[in-house]
Amino acid sequence: MSSPGAAWGPPAADPDAAKACCAAGYGTDAVALLLGPSYHPGGAELTRRLARALGLGPGSRVLDVASGQGTTALLLAREFGCTVTGIDLGTRQVGQATAAAASEGLDRLVRFTVADAEDLPFEDASFDAVVCECALCTFPDKASAAAEFARVLAPGGTVGITDVTVQGGRLPEPLTGMAAWIACIADARSRQDYAQLLSAAGLAVERTEAHSGAIARMLEVIEARLAVLAMTAPDALASAGIDPAAVRPYTRTVRDQIATGAIGYGLITARKPRPTTGGTRP
Repeated sequence: MSSPGAAWGPPAADPDAAKACCAAGYGTDAVALLLGPSYHPGGAELTRRLARALGLGPGSRVLDVASGQGTTALLLAREFGCTVTGIDLGTRQVGQATAAAASEGLDRLVRFTVADAEDLPFEDASFDAVVCECALCTFPDKASAAAEFARVLAPGGTVGITDVTVQGGRLPEPLTGMAAWIACIADARSRQDYAQLLSAAGLAVERTEAHSGAIARMLEVIEARLAVLAMTAPDALASAGIDPAAVRPYTRTVRDQIATGAIGYGLITARKPRPTTGGTRP
């Protein structure tokens, strides 16, 4: 198992710049055009699998970290009856998610606020579960984020992540810059490294699963949407600042890395231990 941070990503990346770029990037029309309604591989089905693995149900208090437009939070409220707090650094995303919750009549169960995953504005033991989909890989200080996940969990509570995974060494140069960071690739880790981050935060890892097919399917969707939009709506692409000629070589490189197993996707769950009672028998 490699040491977290030893091999991946641009070592000189400025943390504040990375956060700002990610928050801004995921609020753009370009991302919506290329990704559609779901911003993470596996979509709703993988979110449901994660929710079941965490044992979520009516009344579960859930924190959705990097909640984006609210897709995961709204699904957990709608289908599992959870009470969800979503946090994101992007003010535009928080506004969109809040509007979506109101339009679905779920604002009694879901609320969204601007906050930083590495410095959560919540009391200790505030939640029964923390979920973070396709976002931990973009956090500059992953260890601090994992420690915050553990802090806000009640004893016995669970954390679940789904995320881009990287195996086998440093990625090709096109996949290590700021654009790749925003695309969740540049600083992604192996499933073992993510599990180690959670363990180091005092959480007991319960399951790790490979879902590499999910990222391959998402890339296919992106390439298909790009091809269709290039033919039918080139003005929309131009307005969003998307140059198909620049994007295609990038997606080809990602596809090659997926084919070799260097890039994948994973699901990991962990639990916060309950305090043990001390004392001896009389």
